Amino acid sequence: MTIRGYDEGWRVMRRRTGWWRGRTALTCVAALCAVAALPGPMQGQARGQGMAAGTPDPYVFAEDAQRIDGAPNAAEAVQLAPGETYKSSVQNNEKVYYRLQLDNVSNAYVSATALPRTGTNVASSDGLKVSLQDPDGHSCFSGDAEVARFGPTESPRPLTAWASRRAGGYACRTAGTYTVVVERISRADSSPDDWSLELQYVSEPALKRTGPTTAPETWNSATPKPVSGTPKIRRGGTSFNEARALEQGVWKDGIRAGQTRFYRIPVDWGQQFYATAELGAADGDGSLGNALVMSLYNPVRAFVDDADTGYDGTPKSTALEPLPAVAYENRYTVDNQVSGMRFAGWYYLAVHLGAETADKFGDGPLGLTLRVRVSGAAGAEPAYAGVARPRGVFDITAGDKGAAADGRDGGDSDTTMRLVAAGGIGAGSVLVLGLGVWTVAARRRADGAAAMAGGAVAREYEPPRAR
Repeated sequence: MTIRGYDEGWRVMRRRTGWWRGRTALTCVAALCAVAALPGPMQGQARGQGMAAGTPDPYVFAEDAQRIDGAPNAAEAVQLAPGETYKSSVQNNEKVYYRLQLDNVSNAYVSATALPRTGTNVASSDGLKVSLQDPDGHSCFSGDAEVARFGPTESPRPLTAWASRRAGGYACRTAGTYTVVVERISRADSSPDDWSLELQYVSEPALKRTGPTTAPETWNSATPKPVSGTPKIRRGGTSFNEARALEQGVWKDGIRAGQTRFYRIPVDWGQQFYATAELGAADGDGSLGNALVMSLYNPVRAFVDDADTGYDGTPKSTALEPLPAVAYENRYTVDNQVSGMRFAGWYYLAVHLGAETADKFGDGPLGLTLRVRVSGAAGAEPAYAGVARPRGVFDITAGDKGAAADGRDGGDSDTTMRLVAAGGIGAGSVLVLGLGVWTVAARRRADGAAAMAGGAVAREYEPPRAR
């Protein structure tokens, strides 16, 4: 039986109200650099190399994220460019400002992911708020969807909030200079350390012609039978940028107390998405009303839905509520679960195990199983009048489906083969390069959720035996 704490009302309130890896600039010799630059969870100290068992991996920023400072007021704010990602920071109970230059036809989406330091003290009400203001200082969007909070787990983890400007809406219709306000909300007894921020600005073009302007009133809301089959091992990434690609199926991983695992799933126009997370058995004593949280974000990192479960050492599971099929017109509703499914692209699952779990059930890792279903045939995309930035953010290609089948993370791409083609490298060299890439990738994917004490050898995750 699932243990439910006081988080249920909190979670319902949030629901009712409220990758694009950086392009890698490779300037060294194509073949060698392409292999050396392959991203991975254990690449260098910044990726957690040599970390002690039980210590959560650090969040990995987009490789081309630009470092900027938030301004203390709108007049001094730095301008963000569409399609770009940035690093910044915010202090306790501080507001920082950034600028956007918008036309009167494009939709704009800005997300901020806050990164509290591991082991810091956070309260359930601590959080991050992102808002967008027009040239006259009027808010473009309001409601609890702007605020992301840690909630009852009270466990520090990557926390993402977002705001948007929908062209053609009742507010924020004009072109001009808009202001992004990022506000950190903290209780007096919360840790005062600065939070690092990752900012992303996505621009969506207008349509060539106007379509339906009301969200579908009916859709298949029946909960499907969970996907069955033999689980395959696939280790989650540390961030949106490293999220491990999944296709429909059953996937096994391991997760330690305090860790957040990121996964990404391609969902096309007209398709529905379902996900279930299961936590395996462990030795220990006691119970937690809030232990595992699974959150879903859409291609612009906007929050869609979440699900959670308590834990007492016996297997537990939690599932996202049924969501509508992806459709452009889903945006014309105040229901965040529906409006979040407004475009095709990579959808992200962030799964977090509360830090307090270690006190009752040890450092783990605990067995984590994800059951992912993508149903329905892919439909036609809307007739956009321009190009989204970053390019392709709302597209699902054959390459994306291949990435989901192969389990590539957000940093893996076809860059290597493009370099091969551009450099005119011969077939023999391509074969050698391919073997090198395959070897590096295989070794990377073999790093387990648990490391041997003392640390240099990694192994595939093996779930603990049930009691």
